[in-house]
Amino acid sequence: MMKISPVRDRVAAGAVFFLAGAIALMGIISAEALYPGYSTAENTISDLGASVPPDIIVQPSATIFNATMIVTGLLIIAASFFVHRAFGYLLVSIPLTLLGAGVLGVGIFPGNYGTVHAIFALLAFLAGGISAIAAYRVETVPFRYFSVILGVITLFTLVSYFALGQSAPLAPLGIGGVERWIVYPVLVWMLGFGGYLMSDSSGR
Repeated sequence: MMKISPVRDRVAAGAVFFLAGAIALMGIISAEALYPGYSTAENTISDLGASVPPDIIVQPSATIFNATMIVTGLLIIAASFFVHRAFGYLLVSIPLTLLGAGVLGVGIFPGNYGTVHAIFALLAFLAGGISAIAAYRVETVPFRYFSVILGVITLFTLVSYFALGQSAPLAPLGIGGVERWIVYPVLVWMLGFGGYLMSDSSGR
């Protein structure tokens, strides 16, 4: 059997990462559009799948969102496999795999699963920010700088909100706005990272 070259692994990882980011972004947008009265300030992203008990499940938004998270999670896990084959850095591939597992868990266990859902969501948030920062090991400038900045934004927003609550810098945006400042930098990074890997850069 012919061995796949690191270049092909890198391009495959980029294609899958880009696809995962695009599917996640468009799935969230579609679920929001079909959810009557949905507020990006007052509703969390996970409310699209199901709210925390008492359950509020709005269709077809719930099906779209949960399916989107499951597919995205599986794609990220697959992409992390190719990243590891291409670069061999566990400090990069492990956070990516955990990110995929977190996103997958969010889709399998929507908000009405309570604590279980919260654990997977927190895993996705943390692993997403860490992944964007850790990926600098396999990136070149200037994208390396953008990658770290996006990861820091995610982790800073997450930690500051948990630590300071309504006193956090972004708290005026509402819980939905804060969560988007946690999630969207990771999605932007995924799209950028996917494009970067597909460009088949040979240097680091």
